[in-house]
Amino acid sequence: MTGTAQTSGKKQSTYTLGYYISLFGAALILLWIGIFKFTPTEASAIKPLVENHFLTFFVYNIMSVQEVSNLIGVIEIIIALLLIFSAKFAVVKRYAGIGMVVTFLVTLSYLFTTPGIWKMVDGVPVTDFFILKDLMLLGFGLMILQNKK
Repeated sequence: MTGTAQTSGKKQSTYTLGYYISLFGAALILLWIGIFKFTPTEASAIKPLVENHFLTFFVYNIMSVQEVSNLIGVIEIIIALLLIFSAKFAVVKRYAGIGMVVTFLVTLSYLFTTPGIWKMVDGVPVTDFFILKDLMLLGFGLMILQNKK
């Protein structure tokens, strides 16, 4: 029995370490990208994604390219902060998970709504691999929603 308890404890501590590395890693990515949204370079880079999406195509009729990017940046920074605070305050974890799931479902859907995002290179379909990181972050967001810790 003692060996089982030790093995179980090691598995739990490895899981916990992995969870917190993922949590703070996701927060860092969201914070970094959120801050970058305040630059004209990123505002211009996301314009084709946003303007060709069925959920976001209209926003440039309401706001400027930079204002849209700033708004997206604020949302990403808020989700990052929710993730960080969820390490101490479990009550915000659900909001962080919901924010991640919604954000990354939308960003991943840009792969299907943006013309020319897929290209063939040496017979292999390739895209903006930066967006593909959102697949892992979507999965982590779903895990956060399920996590009872």
